[in-house]
Amino acid sequence: MSQYVCAVCKRDIESSEMNKVGLRCKYCGSKIFYKKRPNIKKRLLAR
Repeated sequence: MSQYVCAVCKRDIESSEMNKVGLRCKYCGSKIFYKKRPNIKKRLLAR
């Protein structure tokens, strides 16, 4: 299951809790979501 954050009410929502038709937040009805990402630093080496 994926974790999402509603863009309007900022509540955490799992993909199983989302209404599959239209993808709406069950709390506020918003259609805009952000995928929750872990807070990890990435290091890249310059060439």
